[in-house]
Amino acid sequence: MFKKILLALLAVLIAIQFIRPEKNFSDDQSLDISTKYDVPADVKHILSVACNDCHSNKTVYPWYYNIQPVAWWMNEHIEDGKRHLNFSTFAGLSIARQNHKLEETVEMVEDDAMPLGSYTALGMHPEARLSTAQRQRLIEWAKAQMDTLKARYPADSLIMPKRNPAGGNS
Repeated sequence: MFKKILLALLAVLIAIQFIRPEKNFSDDQSLDISTKYDVPADVKHILSVACNDCHSNKTVYPWYYNIQPVAWWMNEHIEDGKRHLNFSTFAGLSIARQNHKLEETVEMVEDDAMPLGSYTALGMHPEARLSTAQRQRLIEWAKAQMDTLKARYPADSLIMPKRNPAGGNS
């Protein structure tokens, strides 16, 4: 009985290797953050090694992505990351949302919440482990972009509209 269960499990593991999520490989840079904001080389490098795999439309996949169910798990992380912030479509957001996303970037980096611990755990993606200086540089850059927005746009255009509470009438 145990042998049959192991064989069935092995068959399932082999079968799922052929069911793969679509890869995140778009080269469309038309709305990339760099089309609207100055992204110096050092910041571009930090974004490239620590952020873009989950927060852009171009992921660099490690070898273990080819093993299921790892690819499904990673794909969910990538899709979730892009839902929260996508540098490849950043310039297409409203000015208020751009400002808000830059503010969130500052908060997440200051709180050491990004990059995720699961991204850098077990020696994976060692280049994504940001030094204190890299974190500070990214924070300074994001704040400078927010200052640029404040200088260019009226203050009320930088504020996210309030959402109505569920069932609210206003």
